[in-house]
Amino acid sequence: MPKRKPAEPTPAELFGPLFARVQERGILTDGKTFVDAVPRRPVDEIMADFARLGDGDEALRRFVHANFDLPPSVAPIVPSVPVLPLRAQIRSTWASLARDPESGADNSSALPVGHRHVVPGGRFREIYYWDSFFTMLGLVRDGETALATGIVDAMTDLIEDHGHVPNGARTYYLGRSQPPLFHMMVTLLDDRRPDVAARRLAAMKREHAWWMDGADDLARGTQAGHVARLADGSLLNRYWDPRTTPRDESWREDVETAIASGRPAKDVYRDLRAGAESGWDFSSRWLGGDELSSIRTTWIAPVDLNAFLFGLESAIAAGGDRDAALYAAHAERRRVAMHAHMWNSRENCFTDYDLERGAVRPGATAAALAPLVAGVATQQQADATAAFTEARLLAAGGLRTTLVRSEQQWDRPNGWAPLQWIAVAGLRRYGHDRLADEIARRWIATVETTYRHTGLLFEKYDVEHPAIGMGGEYAPQIGFGWTNGVTADLIDQSGGG
Repeated sequence: MPKRKPAEPTPAELFGPLFARVQERGILTDGKTFVDAVPRRPVDEIMADFARLGDGDEALRRFVHANFDLPPSVAPIVPSVPVLPLRAQIRSTWASLARDPESGADNSSALPVGHRHVVPGGRFREIYYWDSFFTMLGLVRDGETALATGIVDAMTDLIEDHGHVPNGARTYYLGRSQPPLFHMMVTLLDDRRPDVAARRLAAMKREHAWWMDGADDLARGTQAGHVARLADGSLLNRYWDPRTTPRDESWREDVETAIASGRPAKDVYRDLRAGAESGWDFSSRWLGGDELSSIRTTWIAPVDLNAFLFGLESAIAAGGDRDAALYAAHAERRRVAMHAHMWNSRENCFTDYDLERGAVRPGATAAALAPLVAGVATQQQADATAAFTEARLLAAGGLRTTLVRSEQQWDRPNGWAPLQWIAVAGLRRYGHDRLADEIARRWIATVETTYRHTGLLFEKYDVEHPAIGMGGEYAPQIGFGWTNGVTADLIDQSGGG
């Protein structure tokens, strides 16, 4: 296997005490601003001058502005009267979200991205992993094939360089990935040129190896990295980040969460990082209590992660090379393990598995639809999941994320574009077209109504009182890549547009 590039230092590693002081004192309003800044001078010169700096916040603020080029501020949300119909607005937005190749400035956190690509929007200035699949749905619908191909080529480069697709193209994201959807991106483009297909198949295998690292030597009832061996020998995956420090981009928040937890700080930081890798950052799904400080992500085997890895294994097997049978066997073992340990007969759907307690987790979420989109479920399981979804997850404006109302953004009443698409695609795969159409109709209506009132598309929505979604660590973001892509795809499937 090719060697990975050495991990580039993160801003916290480069600037140590300067970084901690800036983040912990809230010198800049958004914790992501400083980590995306570019130093104007060599790091050692900046740090030497910092050592002579006084302790006041105003002096520190001036020092930061003098020594770093900060990213542009995110414009506040200013509602406007829409000029274009929703579908036309989405088509017009791709140019504003597209970015040219990124070389990465010296000592900045930006990773090189060698192809033209799309960013989500708002404070999210770089390409993100699972966002990109849902964005690609709209790009393909709108004939932006070259831009969609650039995204997949960028993902392929990242896997070849780092062994996995990082959460986003920043050094501070290198310790973690996101839900593994690269194989779905490849399938969406369906590029059958032999050299292209072979390179992407090799990248899928390399990504799989990263997620499965340590599995071969894992004893029953133990975990290592992203893998967990259950007492019966079954193998499941979990989210994990080897780093045990606060997230660079959320340093102050993570320090405060660790202090409130009463637990070893390193454990809390790792669970927060693993929660961020899930893409559901954050949700009651990962908590042991009511507060974020009770987070225990690394003790949970998520149903959607394992469904997506089943999809990855199945896609590699479908590649038809000499390893096809090996990956087909991996997929079958995972299917058996998910049926044995993740089917929740009480909820009548798939739910997460609690590794610490050795039992299926109570509380169903929209992740229950991932086994349908991946093809893990039997028809009977899909029928039961559809009934559960219609009875409990379906809200006036689309699909609820969970059934728990909390201050976390991946909870009720919020709904998210990727979860709507997963549900619709999964239900259609098993013949539940009526329910799929209803979810799509309600979601489109939510986006449409909010667009008419604001002239904007948002990262998330309140699907119970169709409106802008709230909660989480930052203000609602506009743009927005995956909302655009999913909504465009669902509108076009319905014959609109």
